[in-house]
Amino acid sequence: MADVVRAPVDDLLAVQVRGLVKSYAGVRALSGVDLDIERGHIFALLGPNGSGKTTTVEILEGYRRRDSGTVRVLGVDPGHERSLLKPRIGIVLQSTGVERYLTVRETITMYSRCYPSPRPVDEVIHLVGLTGKAGERVLRLSGGQQRRLDMAVALAGDPELLFLDEPTTGFDPAARHEAWEVVKNLASLGKTILLTTHYMDEAQSLADRVAVIAGGRVIAAGTPNSLGQRDRAQVRIRFQLPSGTVPPRWVGSPNDVDGYFELRAEQPEALLHRLTGWALETGSVLEGLEVSRPTLEDVYLSLTADSPGGGDR
Repeated sequence: MADVVRAPVDDLLAVQVRGLVKSYAGVRALSGVDLDIERGHIFALLGPNGSGKTTTVEILEGYRRRDSGTVRVLGVDPGHERSLLKPRIGIVLQSTGVERYLTVRETITMYSRCYPSPRPVDEVIHLVGLTGKAGERVLRLSGGQQRRLDMAVALAGDPELLFLDEPTTGFDPAARHEAWEVVKNLASLGKTILLTTHYMDEAQSLADRVAVIAGGRVIAAGTPNSLGQRDRAQVRIRFQLPSGTVPPRWVGSPNDVDGYFELRAEQPEALLHRLTGWALETGSVLEGLEVSRPTLEDVYLSLTADSPGGGDR
């Protein structure tokens, strides 16, 4: 039986979770998850398969019961008051099934009738970029257009909170960037969006905040730029030298994998000045020169390096 103790509700939060626990057949899937998602933000929940990511989202949606902990979604307990929550949320699953012989407008109209205060159908069609396809039958839509229709169906009831589960899986790069623009447009309307994704560039581009879940616990949370103290990490300077070029001793030796030299510094300006000064003075070429901090993917892989793989719970 889930814990029904009510936690104080913060009106600035769309989602508030404390001490969330869930087990399957005696095996812990969640071991005390805490989450805060501010209203109007895009929040990315990241984690490897088997981390507890899907279980967490299903509990927030009201489709799975928790063992203990307190959960508030839009101020409502999804485990006990789902009928109050359902009209206020929209869900885009990895795969959905809509009637293939209906048109785009007919599909959205049909779903709109399930809600007490739906958003105007033509407005929904415009929001997801399907105005030119409003009269097209679903079976004639491209994969990217069908995904837009999935978003339109989720928006039909004018939800306050939208759950997006791997929204661009299988998309080509152009279609992914188009989908990102749709998500950003929704956020500009004040919608709160909970995004799950395996694409780190997607989280980097879209999310105001991210959390990494592994082993049933949130192991890191913050902005995409600050996660795992990424903003404080040393800057990496990489370059190659033409064959026969003798580098100064302080540069060290190239690595054995790709022949690149690597230098690191918290404040790279002085080191770059010294390096480029040497190159100009000696006429040396710094081939493939790169200056970068660890990417969000680098940080994510480091945080989850010891997490076991497994199912999608």
